[in-house]
Amino acid sequence: QEQLVESGGGLVQTGGSLRLSCAASERRFSTYAMGWFRQAPGKEREFVATISWGGSYGNYVDSVKGRFTISRDNAKNTMYLQMNSLKPEDTAVYYCAAQRKRYYSIDDPADYWGQGTQVTVSS
Repeated sequence: QEQLVESGGGLVQTGGSLRLSCAASERRFSTYAMGWFRQAPGKEREFVATISWGGSYGNYVDSVKGRFTISRDNAKNTMYLQMNSLKPEDTAVYYCAAQRKRYYSIDDPADYWGQGTQVTVSS
């Protein structure tokens, strides 16, 4: 059973930066497409970014394009989300997710989820 553990969340001012990490427990990490999702209070969980299993293809929700960068290091079984120019509307619990395939499909359920990490952006 795969386990995903997020870290790197915290409190930051508007315009600041954070880097989230998602560490996987299994060596099969390189065979998973990965994604970041977030859920703000009172809202549904939404897609933020996804990355293919080799890291060559990334996809972003429009609201974070140009500010967030998704990446992965398969040798370290870890995925990252570099978040720059943060805004109060980015405040949410951020979750990482994995699908056992090459490209992430946001229309399909994730095979594994992390427990989430809180990101709070103050105005």
